[in-house]
Amino acid sequence: MNARAAAIQVLARVSATDAFLNVVLDATLSELRPEDARDAGLVTELCYGATRRQLALDHALEQVSDRKLSALEDRVLAALRVGAYQVFYTRVPRHAAVGETVEALKSLKLQRAAGFANAVLRKVAAMSELPLPPESEPVRRLSVRESHPEWLVERWIRQFGAARAGQMLAADNVPPPVMVRANRARISREQLLSDLGSVGVDARPAATAPAGVMLAQPGPLEDLLGYREGLWQVQDEAAQLVVEYAAVPEGARVLDACAAPGGKACALAERVRVTACDLHPNKLRKIESEAKRLGVEGRLEVKAHDAQKPFPESWGAYDVVVLDAPCSGLGTLRRHPELRYRRKAEDVGRLAALQARLLETCQAVVPPGGLLVYAVCSVDPQEGGDQVELFLRSHPEFTTEPPPPPHAQGYLRTLPGPEGMDGFFAARMRKLY
Repeated sequence: MNARAAAIQVLARVSATDAFLNVVLDATLSELRPEDARDAGLVTELCYGATRRQLALDHALEQVSDRKLSALEDRVLAALRVGAYQVFYTRVPRHAAVGETVEALKSLKLQRAAGFANAVLRKVAAMSELPLPPESEPVRRLSVRESHPEWLVERWIRQFGAARAGQMLAADNVPPPVMVRANRARISREQLLSDLGSVGVDARPAATAPAGVMLAQPGPLEDLLGYREGLWQVQDEAAQLVVEYAAVPEGARVLDACAAPGGKACALAERVRVTACDLHPNKLRKIESEAKRLGVEGRLEVKAHDAQKPFPESWGAYDVVVLDAPCSGLGTLRRHPELRYRRKAEDVGRLAALQARLLETCQAVVPPGGLLVYAVCSVDPQEGGDQVELFLRSHPEFTTEPPPPPHAQGYLRTLPGPEGMDGFFAARMRKLY
């Protein structure tokens, strides 16, 4: 299967099943024959690019298609998006973008749709530039240009102002760097940088996270120096900052109440004992496996539990409870571009209600003097600052407490934008009595 056919298959499956793009793509790439492995980069670019730019591509396709896009078979629509993406966003010659995409459809035994796809893509290729809504409709124009739903564009303009919202929207369409965290239980960041550089890997220190290392074009991560030895773990810089911000004291007993996928639990286990809890046992098995690779399994215990329900008394109290709560994920749209089309405005309120329930159960196992660290990978105030303020009003025994220097600040907030990080929010709260 060639790269374009593989991309069409991936995009069609993501659309049909609501699966995560990265999961389907990784499974597809793992099935490539060795001689096709060189196409992995092109498959990845086509899948992520066509997904990030989906609204803009569909707007262009709608101008020239005599059929409604919603009525097309999944693979045919995916092919049109792949072809249009190459026309508007890559250096592939336009005639090649059309011809190769149509041939990919034929290779998938969709000859019956080849004529239609060829006609539509030839009209797209004849466009001098990407069509956009008129400037008299600024929100709709921005929505199409940056491929984010209108409700989200309006919300971010209201919350962050037009200039910052524009930066956030644009940043979501820039492929994120590969960021890893040096496993400080085994190696310093300086030594990891040196070791990677010695084998020709372009590795640079993260701008803010003290254990962060940014990798440029590293290739398959499993083949990279230090992976099998557990010297590092993939984790965005903003997620690393949450653990630094938590400033968990030495000797603390920590509960990570919603631990999957396990990055923060493993980071904490580099230096303290952690109980990693999650609703789904299969996710816990993955955390156990990762902890073993990193060599921190002796300090990390996993337990299956629904954190909406009271924690068993037999577990006892914890010095620190970390609640990395389920959320809208609006801070991670550059990594999960398909999420922007699935989220609805009402999802934010629904998830905020879930977060409030989780805060209630988690605070119950924090002893006087203990810490409750709340975090979400969302930029929305309803899930962040507003959520914490509501919690503090009903729990006067808690107060926000900044971490000790050098991380001392009120809440931790990061936004997508020129800083190059995902959007996160975290609050550190001390139980006074």
